[in-house]
Amino acid sequence: MTDRRFLVLGGAGLVGYQVAARISTDLAPDQVVVASRTQTKVDRAVAGLRELAPDGVEIIGEVGDVFVRQEFALKPRNDLIGDHASREAIFEDMFGPFDEAYERSRLARLIRTYRPDVVVDSVNTATAISYQDVYTAATLVERDVEQLLAGDRISPGEVAHDVEALILSTSVPQLIRHVMILNRALREAACRLYLKIGTSGTGGMGLEIPFTHSEDRPSTKLLTKNAVAFAHTGLLFLMARTDGPLVKEIKPSSLIGYADVGNKTIWEKGRPTHLFASREEALESDLTLRLEGLPRRGELQLPVVDTGENGVFTKGEFEVITALGMMEMVTPEEIAHLCLQEIVGGNTGRDVIAALDGSVLGPSYRGGVLRSQVVEDLGILETATGTHSVALGQLGPPELSKLLWEAEILDLAFGTSTAVLDATPEALSGAADELIMERVDLRDTITSLGLPILRHDGTSLIRGPFIRIPEVAGDETVPVSDTEREVWATKGWVDLRPGNMARWQERFRCMRDTRPGKAQPGSAGYSPETGLSDEIEVGAVVAWIFTHELGGGRIK
Repeated sequence: MTDRRFLVLGGAGLVGYQVAARISTDLAPDQVVVASRTQTKVDRAVAGLRELAPDGVEIIGEVGDVFVRQEFALKPRNDLIGDHASREAIFEDMFGPFDEAYERSRLARLIRTYRPDVVVDSVNTATAISYQDVYTAATLVERDVEQLLAGDRISPGEVAHDVEALILSTSVPQLIRHVMILNRALREAACRLYLKIGTSGTGGMGLEIPFTHSEDRPSTKLLTKNAVAFAHTGLLFLMARTDGPLVKEIKPSSLIGYADVGNKTIWEKGRPTHLFASREEALESDLTLRLEGLPRRGELQLPVVDTGENGVFTKGEFEVITALGMMEMVTPEEIAHLCLQEIVGGNTGRDVIAALDGSVLGPSYRGGVLRSQVVEDLGILETATGTHSVALGQLGPPELSKLLWEAEILDLAFGTSTAVLDATPEALSGAADELIMERVDLRDTITSLGLPILRHDGTSLIRGPFIRIPEVAGDETVPVSDTEREVWATKGWVDLRPGNMARWQERFRCMRDTRPGKAQPGSAGYSPETGLSDEIEVGAVVAWIFTHELGGGRIK
């Protein structure tokens, strides 16, 4: 094992603690960081691990919510949602600029601080996101709207609270932003492996699952948890196909238990349940439900089994949920054992991401053969119609259309990469500008598709009826500064200036240098680079740029 630093998210929980214990004792690394939400649980976990771990293993505890910014990490979510300023901040982190949200993220700070070789994530992400209850939030907003339409007096602050709470309780934007932050942090920290302990959301049962968290069945909240759980797996599937750490997921599909058995005080919604002396009343036409006058006999205590994040169950509840044909049960130790096997490179057969890799339908031989025919047919139509079938601006980010049209212009003006490299950037810029001004149909096609053309001198912009970049909703005028012009030109303008031509020369130089030729006989001598010829094949050139500059290539 070369892995020396481990971060266990949710490491104070039922499964996370067992994973941290196996890592500490079996692998004896330099450092194990246990991160969880509450100080008491983290302190207990750290103390237990320090007793188990051999000498030389550093056990560190970290407390805080990994789904919010650093400054909110120790605050309850209900308190954050109840405050207008913090709601605005959470909104900005969910929907605002990604780079800024990333810098503020508690999760990103944690990973970048410790730079672990392996991150084991045992946080119940699906529950944390789905149980913010978008359904209740939607009902409250509908009530507010009805009151407003009826002319009832309602506080603007109350409406703002309910509307913002509804927006912030939507699952998909939260999940996407969470995975984007996670992916960048893992790559920046050069992590080797990200191992997720996920959930099926329903303990392996179907739509008619009889076990909910006190909601009526069928529970929309529970089904939302299931939907988020598998949406999460889908995003991890994409992470695994991105150049970065190895990505694996173990997804238990039964009740996970148990941590302890004992006679304990029963808690509900963060408060102890009390035992009250009952009384008999006459059943009248109006039934009044009041606690007044009922003597309190103390806290309610019962024999229960503690199943960690799933809660505590009485004997009767535990018997039914673990019965054959119900959820049944898997133990945290078994999950921890599978995790350890995956960490050290074993093949458990339980990695959901690998299972998806093995079952999804990939590219086919027939598709590859017919691709060539499609390209040939389109080329014939281009010649026959005198048009340029290059880019519509509807596929991919604006960079795709910009790069395709710039490559097309260089192809029309020079024909080969050698000719491009033999010219000066100024000569390239001048020739491209002259071509655009001469070929009216070419120029008008580009600008009509929403791509403006920045001429060689950088002071004149040729444009059509609309512009895809900058993306400004609702405004018809946008101020242009030098900084913004450079950003927009890089992102989505056809840029004919010498500086951009010099960048294209550097690209062609790199393509030539990475085109080694047939270094080996047979198929071993072929790679995407060897397929690049001296002729400027527009699609192949931009595919190379997407792979080498934007990291967007397919790795599986």
